[in-house]
Amino acid sequence: MEKITAVRGFKDIMPGESEKWQYIETVARDIFASFGFQEIRVPILEKTDLFRRGIGETTDIVEKEMYTFTDRADESLSLRPEATASVIRAYIEHSLHQTEPVSKLFTIGPMFRRERPQKGRFRQFHQINAEVLGTEDPAIDAELMLLVVHFLKSVEVEEIELQINTLGCPKCRPKFRARIQEYLLEKEPELCGDCARRLRTNPLRIFDCKVDSCRKAIESAPALLDDLCPECRGHFEKVKEYIGIFDIPFKVNPKMVRGLDYYTRTAFEVVSKSLGSQNAVAGGGRYDNLVRELGGPDVPGIGFAIGLERLASLAPKDPRELVGRPCLFIAALGDVARFWAFTLCNYFRMLGIRTELSHYEKSLKSQMKRSDKMGSRFTLILGDKEVAEKKAGLRDMESGVQEEISLENFDRIAEIIYNKMGEGKIA
Repeated sequence: MEKITAVRGFKDIMPGESEKWQYIETVARDIFASFGFQEIRVPILEKTDLFRRGIGETTDIVEKEMYTFTDRADESLSLRPEATASVIRAYIEHSLHQTEPVSKLFTIGPMFRRERPQKGRFRQFHQINAEVLGTEDPAIDAELMLLVVHFLKSVEVEEIELQINTLGCPKCRPKFRARIQEYLLEKEPELCGDCARRLRTNPLRIFDCKVDSCRKAIESAPALLDDLCPECRGHFEKVKEYIGIFDIPFKVNPKMVRGLDYYTRTAFEVVSKSLGSQNAVAGGGRYDNLVRELGGPDVPGIGFAIGLERLASLAPKDPRELVGRPCLFIAALGDVARFWAFTLCNYFRMLGIRTELSHYEKSLKSQMKRSDKMGSRFTLILGDKEVAEKKAGLRDMESGVQEEISLENFDRIAEIIYNKMGEGKIA
């Protein structure tokens, strides 16, 4: 019978790798909490209209990449291609604006896009997303960038660069859109097929194209910074001023537009010098009109996303260092001893001591090798004879010293282990 394999573009995260993901997520939760964020968990399946209205009809995501289907009730549903629209849908649906003037939310989980799988890019991928809803204070823009940079450095990602830009607002962007469209019409023969189509529907998206000919075509393109209204210019200057307080190096990249239609004003990316052309590890920006466009109150927002696959490839922590070793291994010889080993093992586990035993090695030698391979701190050795005498041997695997202990009091055995570890309970 032919074996069933994973769907193309969907990747298993196996033991030995999952520990690094758990480590990254734990650090994220700790740091996000210190910045005042609360976790929200949103469904992976939403009504398709949420993404059409939120992301934009003319984006590649909506036009080509969403996993969309019609259910039995003839309703169009889609696997979420990004998290911001889902978080805002929940924000509106549960009227969070009525209980909190400013909501700071984050979520961690899978997203889905049916794009061409390639190195570091999958059809099911994972993101850490953070959103702040309810304020247009430029200090919040800088705070989010500080959060991203601090988090990446906390998981030891080096050689990163913060790039920022402003995308203007509905007041100043139309003028720039007309200028860029006029400029690119002369470059139309150099554009790829997708960008030639975008030229008439959404010319700013051409700045996000990775095709070499398109990147060359926009090298001398007008910059949006030249067309900013006074309000957007003042906001951007304040953002830069706040970033400067913490001496975070940054680069103004006037050609950064981000890939989604809802962005206004501040846009930013953190790029890594260790990656190729697809070098963004994190990115985000302000979306001051999105909540209203999705049927909610007229409140501003800003957010970012960090790609977990890319981050895991950059974070240097060796997963083997993150795999917790057992505190205790129980080596048992004989049927009665195995029964006791099973009882002791699960009793200690419920006390918070990470304990293992072998269900297949028969000899004491092979069990001791297993204990050593797992890196167990101690090994409890007992056979049928020892059980009959209510005693066992407790070996310190680091020093090799073994002592006899009584089996009459399980709690006393746990206490001895705690004292020898010198750290209290070992989970």
